[in-house]
Amino acid sequence: METKRLGALGPSLGKDGESMQAYDLSNLSILVLEKHLLIRRLLTDVFAEFGVPTVQSTAELDVAWDMFTHFPVDIILCDWTEGFDGMAFLTKVRQDVDSSDPFIPVVICTANTEYRHVCTARDKGMTEFLAKPVSAKTVYGRICALVENHRPFIRVSDFFGPDRRRHRNEELVKAERRKHLL
Repeated sequence: METKRLGALGPSLGKDGESMQAYDLSNLSILVLEKHLLIRRLLTDVFAEFGVPTVQSTAELDVAWDMFTHFPVDIILCDWTEGFDGMAFLTKVRQDVDSSDPFIPVVICTANTEYRHVCTARDKGMTEFLAKPVSAKTVYGRICALVENHRPFIRVSDFFGPDRRRHRNEELVKAERRKHLL
């Protein structure tokens, strides 16, 4: 997602009353891939309230792929639950030669919140993780994280996606721990 598509409006309140940047989302197009109709409608309504003009939603992986490859999409929210393989869709977005934008931000929205599930999603190339149940505030927080915490994309063996390291460890950088590999 290009940050130029989001305009800063000023601060709003985030978690625990701290200030959170307000963004103009009126130029975004979002794809919601969600198995459950009620959550899909909730997410669509939340984005409409945020001023997002184009929200496409479906419960079908093939339909979502067609939407992704044929229409402009800036952000994908993708479900991952029993009987719904959001990880396969994420892998296809990142790895398929027909992917229209392998760099697109993908937010995995799931109740699978165990550490191993977060690691699986991270290792498949997710950009952000959103635990269910969701609220407008948590959804907006993930949108802000996409803008404010941009991570470079990397390709290493079979992984392609945002750098999995969220924080730079200055001690490791100073130690040049990979220098012997050169």
